[in-house]
Formats: sequence, C-alpha cells, structure tokens
Amino acid sequence: MARNKLVNGSHGIWKYFNPAFYLRRPRRLALLIILFVSVSMVVWDRQSLSRDYQFEVSKLNEEVLRLQQMLEEIKSVTEDVSVNSLKDVQEDPVDAQRMQRVKEAMIHAWSSYEKYAWGQDELQPQTKDGVDSFGGLGATMIDALDTLYIMGLDEQFQKAREWVASSLDFDKDYAASMFETTIRVVGGLLSAYDLSGDKIFLEKATDIADRLLPAWDTQSGIPYNIINLKHGNAHNPTWAGGDSILADSGTEQLEFIALSQRTGDPKYQQKVEKVISVLNKNFPADGLLPIYINPDTAKPSYSTITFGAMGDSFYEYLLKVWVFGNRTSAVKHYRDMWEKSMNGLLSLVRKSTPSSFTYICEKNGNLIDKMDELACFAPGMLALGASGYSDPAEGKKFLSLAEELAWTCYNFYQSTPTKLAGENYFFNSGSDMSVGTSWNILRPETVESLFYLWRLTGNKTYQEWGWNIFEAFEKNSRIESGYVGLKDVNTGVKDNKMQSFFLAETLKYLYLLFSPTTVIPLDEWVFNTEAHPLKIKPRNDQVNLKQSNKVLLRKPAFRIRQRHYGRITKK
Repeated sequence: MARNKLVNGSHGIWKYFNPAFYLRRPRRLALLIILFVSVSMVVWDRQSLSRDYQFEVSKLNEEVLRLQQMLEEIKSVTEDVSVNSLKDVQEDPVDAQRMQRVKEAMIHAWSSYEKYAWGQDELQPQTKDGVDSFGGLGATMIDALDTLYIMGLDEQFQKAREWVASSLDFDKDYAASMFETTIRVVGGLLSAYDLSGDKIFLEKATDIADRLLPAWDTQSGIPYNIINLKHGNAHNPTWAGGDSILADSGTEQLEFIALSQRTGDPKYQQKVEKVISVLNKNFPADGLLPIYINPDTAKPSYSTITFGAMGDSFYEYLLKVWVFGNRTSAVKHYRDMWEKSMNGLLSLVRKSTPSSFTYICEKNGNLIDKMDELACFAPGMLALGASGYSDPAEGKKFLSLAEELAWTCYNFYQSTPTKLAGENYFFNSGSDMSVGTSWNILRPETVESLFYLWRLTGNKTYQEWGWNIFEAFEKNSRIESGYVGLKDVNTGVKDNKMQSFFLAETLKYLYLLFSPTTVIPLDEWVFNTEAHPLKIKPRNDQVNLKQSNKVLLRKPAFRIRQRHYGRITKK
C-alpha cells in the first residue's frame, strides 16, 4: 500500500514535464513561459555584470600599476636629484649666493659656540667662554636645532641631537622664566621633532613642559611667570608687584597646544587655553590690555599699553593660534580678539614730521611717542593677518599699514652710523626719530617682518633691506670667535654676548628671506615667537584627546626637496 502511494506520487511529479499537460491548461503554460524568461534574464544579467566587473577590475589594476610606476619615478627623481639640479630650481642666483652667505654666518656662530661654550646657554665671544643665562638648559643648543636642520647642516644637527639625548637635564634647582623656557626650550624641541621626526625631542619637550605646568595653578588660571624646575613652586617677579606680565602669560598657547596634539594628552592645551578664555570674558572693546595682570582676579592693573616689551607676543599669538588651528570655528575667538586689538592698534598709530614715518605709540593714560625695536614684529604680524579679513578693504588697509611700519623699522637701522638699530626710538615733532636706549643685541624683529612681507607680497625690496641689515651685522658684530651685540649703535662699541636668538631667529629669518617659498611654507607651518616653526595639524578639541600614553611617532615632515635647499651651494 505504501508502494502504490509512492508510485502515484512519482507519477504526479512527472506529469509537469509532459507538454500535453500545459496544452490543456493555458494559464499554467503562460506562467511557465514567464518563469523561464525571468530566470533567463537573471542568469544573463549576472553574466553581464560579471563581465563588466572583470572589465572594471582590469581597468583599475592597470590604473594602480600606472600610479605605482609614477610613484616610483617620483621617488627616483626625489632620491637621486643632485645638488646641481637643485641649483637649477633656484630662480635667482643672487638669492642663492645670499643664502650661502647667511649659512656661512650660521656656521661661524655655531662653530664658535661649539668651541668655547658647548652645552652652556650662551657664548661670550670676547672672553671666549660660556654663561648659563637660563639655568644651564643649553639655550643656544636648543634654539639652534631647527636652524641647523633647515640649512642642511646635518653633522652639526646630529652632534647637537646627541647632546640633547645624553646631557640635557631639566632637574635643576633653578627659578626659570616660564615664558623664556617655553618659547626657547619647549618651542625649540617641538620644532626639531616636527622637522626630523626624532622622538627624543618630543620626550624632552614633554619633560620640561610637565615641570612648567604648576605655574598655571592660580585662582584665575593666569600663570605665575617664574617657576622652580626641580620643586615646582611658582611666583611672580618682585619688580612686577606680584602681577603677571601680559606677554609672559599669553605666549605659551602655540607650544602647549602643539604638545597636546603630538602627545595626545589634553592637559597642556587646557591650561593655556583657559588663560585666553579668562581674558576674553572682560576683553576691552579696543582689544588693548595693560602689561600687568593680577593672577588671582585676572584683572588688568593700571599700567602701560604697548606692542613692545612685555606686551608684544600676546597679540602675536592671538593671530598665530588662529592660523595654527586651521582658521576653524574652534579658534574663531582668537581671531575676533586679534581684530579687536588691531583696531585698538590703529588708535596708537602716528606719523612723524617731516618724513612721515609711521610708528606705534605706547600708552600710559596719554600716548607716548616711543616705539621699541621689539614692536617691529608688528609689520609681519599685520601682513600675516591681513588676508583673514572678511572685508578685502580691511585687509588691504592693514597690509598697507604693515608696509609703512616696515619702512620705519628699516630706518631704525639706516639712521645710525653703524646701520644697526637701537633698542628703542623716540619721535619728536620736526625731527622724526632719535635713538633712546642705544644698544643692539642682535634682535630679529625687523628681519622677521621683512621675511613675512617678502613671502606675502613678493616685493624684492624687502630682500634688499634684509641684505643691508645682514651686511651691517657682518661689519659691526662679527668677530673671530662669534657674533656680539653693540653697547652703542652710534659708536660701535661691542658687548660680550652672542644671544641664543641670533641663531634661532635672526639668521633663520635672513636665510628664509632668500630661500624658495617652498622652504617652510606659511600655509603649512607657524613660527612661534622664537622663530621655531611648528607644523600645522588638524585641531582636536575632544575631551578624550588622550588616546595613548605612548609617545606618538611620526615620519619627518620636511620634504626631501626642501631639505636639500640647505645644500644648494655646499662645498
């Protein structure tokens, strides 16, 4: 009985394969045809897609192979390019010659330091010995690292690197200037790291920054300006009456934000950005702050307003943090504060008679017709910030002001018998300018501004002015054992110190003034106030910025082509 059911069941299945079954049932025949056509289309479509896919994969493989070949060619050209071919890239042979002259000046300064003051903060060229002006932190060594690297002085750079790795020790019972230590040491080490990718520089920068952090532990977050590197106790200088100094308190943002980016630890960025947030709460309408700030209340004390000593770099960093932050909304308040300050600067601008030199006054109740050479950073700052105005007319106005101020600063040099500028100038009706404090300590601010104006306008006049200043340094400040400042720019009497910033800033800006614009391009790097270039990176404002306790390793950021420019005329 079971077998009969199986046979009948089988017969029931086979009937569907009999054409006669469908001829007697037209609807089922139509369904069968539709099913057959649908299956055929699906199979055909899949085969077609497979062929198309294979064809596209083949094309992509060919494109990948072509790109790989192009990449290999580019690598080959980059790695095998000769010094002579790089000379061909240099548009102006005069620029190449001047670069070489500045490079030779750097070699003379460095070899003198190496011979007479190795490992100490600064060289005293006349007595041929060294002095620890900054507690024995190797200030000249660290300040010069990135200049050596940019100029292609690899042997000198590597020797300095070995000293940093083996001998640089921050565990010192020394009351350090938080400002000077940040801009010279933290900035110099971070720049060396960004250029070379060598993690020893980042490790050392983190060490010294950790020792500085307690300076921000005040009621308001405005930092104390002096801190003991060994014990961490911080205070302000007695001559400031217990107050913090504006520039000293507002010129750590670039370095500490950069350190947070490179280590992944947000604590550095948080400390320095709180300072700006606190100052921004009661920021004056004209954007001008006195040079003394109470660290407990964050309120300004009645004191001088200036773009010179103790005020200058606060305004500089408002702009540069905005640039360093990729000009995003996260840093818009920096730009807003800076634009307020620049409107305030306009209220300090006057012209001399009879020559109409434009200058920036100081203010202490009334305007004071005095301008520091330190304030000659302002033309470069204004030129850098001019393109960020939403109104092109505003940008043009401030660029024009930058050019007028640069002319005044250049004449600070040209107006003296040595063609070197004094420390500050007074302006008197009918007699233009006269030197106030008459020393020259190899400062960089004017050549810094000439560098920015040359890069941003392409006007070669700024190169010529810079070259004249360089030749004045060569004539008056170069001696057999290094470079010295002048006690008096009128008589040419020499002092006995080669300031570390002469290697960090003055010679670097002079070298870059004659370099191709692809060397440290301004859209990729930001210079701190000690001329240490820091690589612009995407800004991270997440609270959980810290993702790892490990030091972040990275490849050198400097392009091969750019590195070799330091060797264009190397013998």
